[in-house]
Amino acid sequence: MSDTPKSKSQSANAMWGGRFSASPAEIMQEINASIDFDKALSPQDIRGSKAHASMLAEQGIITKSDAREIVKGLDQVLAEIQSGTFTYSRQLEDVHMNVESRLKTIIGEPAGRLHTARSRNDQVATDFRLWVRDRIDAFDKGLAMLQRALAIKAERHADTVMPGFTHLQPAQPVTFGHHLLAYVEMLSRDRGRFADARARLNESPLGSAALAGTSFPIDRHRTAEALGFDRPMANSLDGVSDRDFALETLAAASICAIHLSRFAEEIVIWMTPQFGFIKLTDKFTTGSSIMPQKRNPDAAELTRAKVGRIAGAFQSLAMVMKGLPLAYSKDMQEDKEVTFDACESLGLAIAAMTGMVDDMEPVAETMRAAAGRGYSTATDLADWLVRTLKLPFRDAHHVTGRIVAAAEAQGIDLEALPLATMQAIEPRISKDVFSVLSVDASVKSRVSYGGTAPQNVRKMARAWIKRLEKASAAG
Repeated sequence: MSDTPKSKSQSANAMWGGRFSASPAEIMQEINASIDFDKALSPQDIRGSKAHASMLAEQGIITKSDAREIVKGLDQVLAEIQSGTFTYSRQLEDVHMNVESRLKTIIGEPAGRLHTARSRNDQVATDFRLWVRDRIDAFDKGLAMLQRALAIKAERHADTVMPGFTHLQPAQPVTFGHHLLAYVEMLSRDRGRFADARARLNESPLGSAALAGTSFPIDRHRTAEALGFDRPMANSLDGVSDRDFALETLAAASICAIHLSRFAEEIVIWMTPQFGFIKLTDKFTTGSSIMPQKRNPDAAELTRAKVGRIAGAFQSLAMVMKGLPLAYSKDMQEDKEVTFDACESLGLAIAAMTGMVDDMEPVAETMRAAAGRGYSTATDLADWLVRTLKLPFRDAHHVTGRIVAAAEAQGIDLEALPLATMQAIEPRISKDVFSVLSVDASVKSRVSYGGTAPQNVRKMARAWIKRLEKASAAG
């Protein structure tokens, strides 16, 4: 260790202390430092720096030997980070300065040339885009796994009858497989939204520098290509000053979380003794500290709750960005914590839901019994009146309503109502009407595209499984 005393500017900050003669106040250091959370960007920061160094050498801005030393040193820094031996310093504020400081310790003077023709503004914008892109790719993979789990279970239960609800009241019989496939479709749209967000974010800010570009003869197309971006961003102000890519990703994450939350809510309802539609094993339930009989669907409840954090992250970042003039402002440091937390929450929710889908088993007898309650085949009766007796649907609706009232008065289901009682309301009704009043007949009749007929469900489930497996095999 050198005995040479540090100058005031050196003690202020080794990275930007030339302009300052004293150290920042303690509270300033506390509010300014971001290393506690932005260290998550370390792999992306190192990846961006390696691409930048290689490009600088290719353009003759730094020597090839310096670039080799920089890349080699950055590989060592990354290895230390991955092994857990790297020490982050709050005195160095952020991930960029921590990496650069360690690099200087390892390779000496060449490290100081790495920051040529760039700023922390374009550096962090690049890192953050890379990080968000990585999360989107992980979401897509996780959602595809969840879709596959749903489709496999849907095929297995294409014939398992359950009640379909509107207003959480019995509406018409459907199949469990049909119900599960509804979420496969929702998740497909979620994946589409993430893919759209990825396509728009996949432009490189690197080379925008602080806000105005640089006078060095850099090749931004080269660094964009090296980092897997489609192209460099066309405006340096835009490159450093917007976070719409994070907002769009959080918006897509919020919608996805809402879909997961709705399914989680159904799992919670279905698990109650009052419904008793499904069972989950010990893998995804917990007990009570005082009530030994309890089996609580906590994984579903926590998945349901995650949407609050995720949607809140979108609102938080929107409020940060709404009044910022171009270009970069320190306010934008607040973009990361909420995004990191939201993405972690969504990833966990997707994994939990996939596990629950694999684990859950329907109680078919209970579902079937519930499907017949509430006169759920009344629409089938109305359709029969239209199809067989050629009644206008509004007239058939009225006749059916009177027949339902008669059954309700006797406390019996429609299929148990005597034919004479129905004929007293509409004389032309024949015994053939009973062919449409069972729940099995009801679901089998729904053969329109997208309908709940078991043959439809089986065909659609197999198509999804094939499509998902093909996509997985392709990479």
